[in-house]
Amino acid sequence: MKRVPGRRPSGSLLLLGLIIGLAIGMISEAGAQVKPGVAIISFFVERVKDPARGAICPICKGAYRKGDIQPGSQNILTRLLYQKMEASGAFRVIPGERVEGALSHTNRKQLEEKTLLLAPALGKELGADFLFFGYLFRFEERVGSSLGVEKPASVGFDLHLLRARDGRIVWTAKFDETQRPLSENILKIGSFFRRGASWVKADELASVGMDEALKALPGPQELEEKK
Repeated sequence: MKRVPGRRPSGSLLLLGLIIGLAIGMISEAGAQVKPGVAIISFFVERVKDPARGAICPICKGAYRKGDIQPGSQNILTRLLYQKMEASGAFRVIPGERVEGALSHTNRKQLEEKTLLLAPALGKELGADFLFFGYLFRFEERVGSSLGVEKPASVGFDLHLLRARDGRIVWTAKFDETQRPLSENILKIGSFFRRGASWVKADELASVGMDEALKALPGPQELEEKK
């Protein structure tokens, strides 16, 4: 049969074109949604070895005031970091179960002492582009209530984001604070009201401090290109 000039495409051809168009759109959308993966290593606990110097971060060598560390507080900070990174949506957060599985056959002491050397291999195993390492130096609970305290909450920790392909530190944040009344620190009025204008618990202080730190975290593209 001869094709009639100007004849419209058949329904099957229109359907095929629609399917191809949808497939191309889905592929493009999937590609655009690919996010760099970040693995969160559970917090290391750094206790004071030299009282004269305080606690020292093994990565950046920053000093922190000595203080008590409540049992299990490193798990609180690890959970907070997972929650906040997942909520940000900027990265594909590697599930904690996978991270712990990889760490099960890794010497954590060696990883703590040789972080920059061992991080690339760990990142490759996890399929992660970046790795978060956190170090806890102080986690003291308040003594009292939200209305008044005998001793305020006090928390000290830092965060380091490493790029897996070269083990380079591309971002660092530090939080080292003991809550003080507004009358003693009027310059921190914003933080005071973000904490409910009351005496907070140590986990609440850590949560607000982590929020403030992560606000300065650059986007994945900037971190990937950082030299």
